[in-house]
Amino acid sequence: MIIIPAIDIKNGKCVRLLQGRMDKQTIYSDDPSETAKKWVKEGAKRLHVVDLDGAIAKKPINLNVIAKIADKAKVPIQLGGGVRNLNDADKVFNIGVSRIIIGTEAIKNPEFVKQACKKYPGKIIIGIDAKEGFAAAEGWLQTSNITAVELAKRFEDLEIAAIIFTDISRDGMQTGPNIETTRMLAESVSTPIIASGGVSDINDIKQLLLLEKSGVTGIITGRALYEKTLDLKEALKIAL
Repeated sequence: MIIIPAIDIKNGKCVRLLQGRMDKQTIYSDDPSETAKKWVKEGAKRLHVVDLDGAIAKKPINLNVIAKIADKAKVPIQLGGGVRNLNDADKVFNIGVSRIIIGTEAIKNPEFVKQACKKYPGKIIIGIDAKEGFAAAEGWLQTSNITAVELAKRFEDLEIAAIIFTDISRDGMQTGPNIETTRMLAESVSTPIIASGGVSDINDIKQLLLLEKSGVTGIITGRALYEKTLDLKEALKIAL
């Protein structure tokens, strides 16, 4: 299983939010590319980057910062936030991003997901952010009437790289991941699942590793690394 450090970008800086709330941020670095280099130096083989400004603006905003991360990190980058059409996707791939994450448009415009998968097979990730079981959109500001499982099943027949599942209530809270909901989703679809939200320490990593047999292939962690309640090298070692 792969452990993926998260780098969230707001106003060009590396931040973390509590439950996706823009007014509840902590700034960890003025230079996200240096943060990326740090995680790669500690052994990260992939990075999870989110353009928070892009998610709100509905178009990629921090492209220069992201390009700098891609240039310095030298590992695959998966990017979410603001990609709403093929033109946006082209821009992002052209600056060195390996995979893009489609969240809101997976709910509101599934046809775009199909187009993106056709043009970039195996390079599209569906981001499913759930609140009380229902998928959220627009930077988590809106909750839909579609369950996370229903949304995941819509894209079973496409060449999708993975689904990132985030329990919004756990994100940035370090209260532990939602193990059972993640397991249920993973066992409901054949698409690989990447777990996100709530990781606080090495014990949470150990719990998520048990879901590998259910179809969970990766774990995204952010605040726990920045607050140093989780050691990346230790997590990578036990995930081998």
